[in-house]
Amino acid sequence: MSRLGRVTDTGVGRELRARVGGWLRVARQDLWTARADPLPPSTWMRWLPHGLVCLAAFGVTLGGTGDLNDNGHLGATLAFLVAVGQGGAMVLGLWRPVPAWWLSLGAFVVGALAVRGRLGFDPETYTWPWTAAGIIAEMFVLLLLALRVPTRAAIAALAVTALLTYVLEGLRGAARYDTTGVLSLSLFAVVVVVGTALRGRREARAQLVEQTTLTAEERTRRTLLEERSRIARELHDVVAHHMSVISIQAQVAPHLVENPPDELKENLAGIRQNALEALTELRRVLGVLRSEHAGPGEPAGPDGDTAGHAPQPTLDRLDALVENTRAAGREVITEINGERRPLPPGVELSAYRIVQEALSNVLRHAPGARVTVRLTYQQDGLEVEVVNGRPTGPAPPSKGAGHGLLGMRERVAMLGGTMTAHPWHWDGFKVTAFLPDTPPADAPGTTRSTDTGTDPRGGTP
Repeated sequence: MSRLGRVTDTGVGRELRARVGGWLRVARQDLWTARADPLPPSTWMRWLPHGLVCLAAFGVTLGGTGDLNDNGHLGATLAFLVAVGQGGAMVLGLWRPVPAWWLSLGAFVVGALAVRGRLGFDPETYTWPWTAAGIIAEMFVLLLLALRVPTRAAIAALAVTALLTYVLEGLRGAARYDTTGVLSLSLFAVVVVVGTALRGRREARAQLVEQTTLTAEERTRRTLLEERSRIARELHDVVAHHMSVISIQAQVAPHLVENPPDELKENLAGIRQNALEALTELRRVLGVLRSEHAGPGEPAGPDGDTAGHAPQPTLDRLDALVENTRAAGREVITEINGERRPLPPGVELSAYRIVQEALSNVLRHAPGARVTVRLTYQQDGLEVEVVNGRPTGPAPPSKGAGHGLLGMRERVAMLGGTMTAHPWHWDGFKVTAFLPDTPPADAPGTTRSTDTGTDPRGGTP
């Protein structure tokens, strides 16, 4: 009987509990939090401070009119004009803070002199020379002034306000009134200090942003120069090798011909002499770049060679580069399409460096991702493509400055090719570069013969 009375848990019940539990977890994440959720940018939100100031000015105008008329015993018209001057100064201060301050100060003087003639005839005292509405209006105006003018101008405005208050209250005086000079000047001083501090903070932040922008631009410019220097050092080896070969061949050529004519000897000697002079100048100019890492302590290159003495790599060493990446625990697939043929040394070197940098980026930023290196030999050049899949884990923090893509683009631009680098399917990344056999007429370092503005594949270089 006990076995039959047992109630077994059904799939419907488990699903219901899972839904309720999930809803409770979501509700806890939504409600039990202190995260900041700012309002979205809106035109109305930008005009909200202006609306609040206008609302406060309307209240000052109404309150000041009633106070001056009922308690200050001024006529309705004069009371309204003084109050409108004070409230209007608050609104004007949003766009013209200095004229607004003069308007507020003028309304204060007119109101104080008008009320002074009514003091002493009533047993009840009245606040003078500043009324409550006048203090509020002047505080708003001085705050807007201090926020938007130099500090010396804000201090000068406060000093003129204090001087007029002293002249009215201390020199002229009146009968039977509640003094407001000390209180008003204390509040005005606090407002000016706060406004000046906020303005200084805003200017400091603007200068910091400007300095940060300049620093970033300078860092980018320095990185660009470093990459170009690195490329120049590598190409120096290639060019120096070919110039040396030309010199040696020009020296040996006369010995390969029986009884060579004197003109041939002179021409070959001239070729050798020009090659030696060009090689000397090349080493003199670009040797400065190599001297940056000269000496026995010269750092090793990315593939383990010493930058100053080892020959520059070509695509013949691509297999070794891929094997090093596989030894790091990554799956790398190599595809070669088209008929493989020798390319100019600059193209071989640039293609090798692009693949090397792309693989380094995968190792740094895409842990566990599968990589495909694809070389396509075309009639007019070589297309290099490196694609990595979705990483299997989060990327570790990197201290690098992100110079890899910049160096790739510099190499491609030097050869007059094209390059794209963008995210690929499912959080992957793809780098594609086309390196022409011969640079177009408008490539850097070449003489422009036609103004076509396109590379051999029809793209813009």
